[in-house]
Amino acid sequence: MQMIGIDVGGSGIKAAVVETTTGELTTPRVRVETPQPATPKAVAKATESVVAELPAELAAGVGFPAVILGGVAKTAANIDPSWIDVQADTLFADALGRRLTVGNDADAAGLAEMRFGAGRGEAGTVLMLTLGTGIGSALFRDGALVPNTELGHLQIRGKDAERRAAASIKERKGLSWQEWSKLLSEFLEEIDALLWPDLVIIGGGISKDADRFINDLPRRVRCVPATLLNRAGIVGAAMLAAEAAQLTAPHAAAGAA
Repeated sequence: MQMIGIDVGGSGIKAAVVETTTGELTTPRVRVETPQPATPKAVAKATESVVAELPAELAAGVGFPAVILGGVAKTAANIDPSWIDVQADTLFADALGRRLTVGNDADAAGLAEMRFGAGRGEAGTVLMLTLGTGIGSALFRDGALVPNTELGHLQIRGKDAERRAAASIKERKGLSWQEWSKLLSEFLEEIDALLWPDLVIIGGGISKDADRFINDLPRRVRCVPATLLNRAGIVGAAMLAAEAAQLTAPHAAAGAA
C-alpha cells in the first residue's frame, strides 16, 4: 500500500511516497526549510509545496512535533505557539487537498523503527529517542505504542532535557562528542531510573554518527542507533496514513453492503 509520508520538523519539512509494506521510499525525498515563524498558515503552505508533485490520489500521513489528540495539536515546544489547539489534521487536509492523518512525529518515527528497523522483533520496553532540534520520544511495550510521551521535557537540573542534550545543542554550543555524550548520558540515566527500558533506539540525523558517541552512553542501558536514519519520520508518517485507511475500510465496506 503506497502512502505519502510527511515529516514536519523544527528545521525542515520532508516528504516522499512510501511503500508501507516494506518501508521503502518509492520517490526521491523532497525537503524544504521550515518557515520562521512556523505558524499554521506558513507551515501548511510549505507542506503543500513538498507534496505538489506527488500523486494526487494518495492519502498522506503527517508526523508533527506536538502532542496530537484527536487530530488537535496540544503542545508547541519546537513549533510556533499559535499551533496549540489547532485542528491540525483538518488544516493540512484542506491545504493539501487529500485524505490525511496527523500524529506525533517521534511516535511516527518509532513506529517505523519498530516495524522495519532497529526495534523489529524486540519485546519488552523499547524507547525510541529522536535527537534533533529537540528530543522526541516514542515508548513501546511489547510492540504496542504508548503515544505522546514527550520525555524530552523531563527536567534535568532545572531545564528541559532537550535544552541540554538535543543534537541542536551540540551544534549550537560547539561541543565535542565526548562533552555532548555526557549530557545525553545524564538524560538516559534519568530515563532508566523511571522506565528501566530493555532497549533504547537513538534516532534523528545524528544517529549516522552513532559510532562517535554510543559507546560512551550508560552501560546498563542497551542503546543502538536507528537503522532508518532520516527516513524514519517519513516512513512512520506514511504508516499512520495506512493504519487510518485500514480502520476506515471496514466501515466503507459495511456501508456498501
